[in-house]
Formats: sequence, C-alpha cells, structure tokens
Amino acid sequence: MYLNKAIVYGNLTRDPELKALPTGNKVTSFSVATNRVWKDKNGAKQESVDYHNVVLYGKIAELAAQYLKKGNSVLIEGRMQTRSWDDASGKKYRTEIIADNMQFGPRGGGTSTGGSGPSTGSPSSAKANTPSVPEPLETIEYPEEDINPDDIPF
Repeated sequence: MYLNKAIVYGNLTRDPELKALPTGNKVTSFSVATNRVWKDKNGAKQESVDYHNVVLYGKIAELAAQYLKKGNSVLIEGRMQTRSWDDASGKKYRTEIIADNMQFGPRGGGTSTGGSGPSTGSPSSAKANTPSVPEPLETIEYPEEDINPDDIPF
C-alpha cells in the first residue's frame, strides 16, 4: 500500500490567485509558510521557514479566494504532486500540495477584518456597528443542606 498525504498548517505568504480552466472549473493557488523552532547543541534558539505551494480546485478554490488573505492561518490537507515543464533555461519542476480539505485558522486579536470572513446573516449597518451585549444566564439554585454520602444508593 502507498500513501501520499500532506497536512500543513501555516500562514499565507500572498493573497490567493483565482483562475478558471477552459472547462470552467475554478483553480486557486497560494503559498503557505510554516516555521520550525529548535535549540542547537549550544542552546541557541534556531528557526527555519519552509514555503509550500498549494492548489485548490472547485468550490473549495472559490471559498479560499473569497475568504483568505495574505497573513491568514490555514490548515491544508491533500496530496503532494510534482509538475515538470520545459523552459528556455531548461527543465523546470514545481512540487505542490493538491488540497482536498481546507480549514480556516483563528482570526487574530478577535477583531473583524472587514468582510473577509463568511457572514452569518444579513446585518444592517446599524447592527454591524453596535457591540452585542450577552443575555444574562439562568442560574441554578442549589440546596443549602449537606449531602451525606451514606444516603447515596450506589
């Protein structure tokens, strides 16, 4: 049995680029940066960054192009694929993650990014600018008497 599975969680290095194939299918591509931090044998902190090319097709491609922006966190699951082509300077290769699944990462600082995320309804401009006040929760009144463990039937 063979396995070709890639799971990457990182930040977008550029805005997604949406294109359409001649068949009408949508394709989005972008790059995700992941970093690794470790201490070397002298105890000094080291860091390295890797960049991963990601390609999405269909509805997931449209969602990525609509909601993701440079700097957003994203989790990508897919398979690795290497393409090759001939260029004037010789043969070129590009390894990409062809995504099957995508999950948006958390938003930074709990602030809205001005419509860069999915909306949950059709808010009016008055509602959009008013902070929401949480409704008070119902509280449970517990009895004041102590419970004797010997009274519990199990």
